[in-house]
Amino acid sequence: MEEKVPAGHDPGGDSRPGTVARRWIVLFCDAHAKRCPVSDFVEDCRVAQQIKLFRILDLLEQMGPGLPRPYADTLRDGVHELRVTLSGEQVRMLYFFCYEYFIVFYAVLRKHTDRVPDRDIEATRQYRDDFLRRIDRGQLESMAYGHA
Repeated sequence: MEEKVPAGHDPGGDSRPGTVARRWIVLFCDAHAKRCPVSDFVEDCRVAQQIKLFRILDLLEQMGPGLPRPYADTLRDGVHELRVTLSGEQVRMLYFFCYEYFIVFYAVLRKHTDRVPDRDIEATRQYRDDFLRRIDRGQLESMAYGHA
């Protein structure tokens, strides 16, 4: 099944002369996290599921906070969810934005209720707060570009 591109989205980016489309940089946790639930989840997915996830992650990299429902939504306290259905199961990947163009994923859950549990939102918020105390923009850029 082919993914539909959100209305108004130009996959080629900004076509005006002299402009470059801004891309967000997606990261899964950081080296301080003993293990990253999002990385573990993606690695455990079947190839077809990984392809679907990476297509939606690519949309998020292109559109950032402008990625609409049903792909993404804002929860609370700066925590967002990427909304994916894999093999009929609703999956939510929780993330936050930081340092102008980074998206950091922290939690993943299979959704069995109408709402994302508060404990998962709170865990992601706490991780974000700790992350921002420990890692400055330069360190994050080194992590993203492999210089460390």
